[in-house]
Amino acid sequence: GAPAPALSGAERTRQQPLPPKPPLDLLAELTNTPPPEETPVRTAVRRVKIWTPLLLLAVIIFAIAQMVRPLPTPELRLTAEPTYTFQGDALDLSWPGQGQSAVIVDGVGSLGSEGAQKPAPIASVAKVMTAYVILREHPLKGDEPGETITVDQRAEDESKLTDESTAPLKKGQKLSQRDLLQLLMIPSGNNAARLFARWDSPTEAEFVAKMNDAAKDLGMTGTTYTDPSGLEKTTVSTADDQLKLAQAVMQNEVFRKIVDMPEVDIKGIDTKIYNNNTLLLQPGVSGVKTGSSTPAGGCLLWSANTVVDGKTHRIYGVVMGQQAGTGRLYDSLALSLSNGLKLIQDAQKAVTSATVVKKGDVVGYVDDGFGRSTPVVATKNLKAVGWSGLEVELSVTDSGKAISHTAPAGTEVGMVTVGTGDGKVSAPVALQGDLTEPAFGDKLTRVG
Repeated sequence: GAPAPALSGAERTRQQPLPPKPPLDLLAELTNTPPPEETPVRTAVRRVKIWTPLLLLAVIIFAIAQMVRPLPTPELRLTAEPTYTFQGDALDLSWPGQGQSAVIVDGVGSLGSEGAQKPAPIASVAKVMTAYVILREHPLKGDEPGETITVDQRAEDESKLTDESTAPLKKGQKLSQRDLLQLLMIPSGNNAARLFARWDSPTEAEFVAKMNDAAKDLGMTGTTYTDPSGLEKTTVSTADDQLKLAQAVMQNEVFRKIVDMPEVDIKGIDTKIYNNNTLLLQPGVSGVKTGSSTPAGGCLLWSANTVVDGKTHRIYGVVMGQQAGTGRLYDSLALSLSNGLKLIQDAQKAVTSATVVKKGDVVGYVDDGFGRSTPVVATKNLKAVGWSGLEVELSVTDSGKAISHTAPAGTEVGMVTVGTGDGKVSAPVALQGDLTEPAFGDKLTRVG
């Protein structure tokens, strides 16, 4: 065919420029030598030459970062069994067999309970809450007499009632707050309880509301107060709830002193006042309060002491709903006292101690965060208070400040604790061996 027409200069400028040739091709043109043939080996070699320096730089940066990276904080961990169970014959308390009862050791735990923990009338045991509210609203310390209370006509009239327990009061009589507390708790004066309510609040109903608020604050979920004296059968509680109240109110020194008095002389009252709680003469027994009524039967909220290893421990207990079945209210009250005493004496014998942790025992270890652990040992024996079958918790904790990354053997790094509450005991724990700085390799290979 005919030859293609030659392109004009203008037409050539409109064509796209040719792409630049690779350096080897250019070199080949200049030297008139063809470029070496591309092979997988030559490609690999070229890539190695390019990436090797980059990889070496990345490794160096990573190593430096690992070296200057903050070390993890060493942590203390428990290796001992997390609980300890006291050994011995099964605990066997002399439960009454009727009503509801419960016994606890303050700060340690429960010795058990009997009967359904359902709200039931508590009679004059209600006065414990009356005293608790009064002492919270009008605190007393030491031998302070407190504020002065004037007896009104109603309190005098009620003192003559023969079908309920009363205190001998006369209109116009001036009593200190302490005196009226004694008349409330020792002879269990219903009229003293109502007088306290009228003195503290505009109405008895408003005072009773304070009693119920206090019960709620103490976690007494099965308790309802409808009067300040407990005469009404609608004032109800449970054994467990009353022990919560006992633990709270017995923190008050003035209250403890009053409920521990078998008798008292009060200025302006001719006769000696005797306590209905005849157990106060028994070894180690102190208050808290008796109560009795036909619907409630005999009730007793008590406290007692026992000494273990030279240390005094307080036991609290309650028996409710003790019915003698004789038709005489006093017999039901006497039954609650005798049944209460059996529980007291059994509990006093049951509380003992045991060595839970021995000096030198490995109880945990320090984890340095690199997979290395250094054992820690107890620095002294730990004896805990308990009774057969009681299970207590063990824990190890640091001393509140960070554990050093290096420390010699014997350095105290925390505490081992047995039990909870007031009954807990603790001892320092120390390193069994040296705690050393992590090696270069550990730091380099550290992940996370």
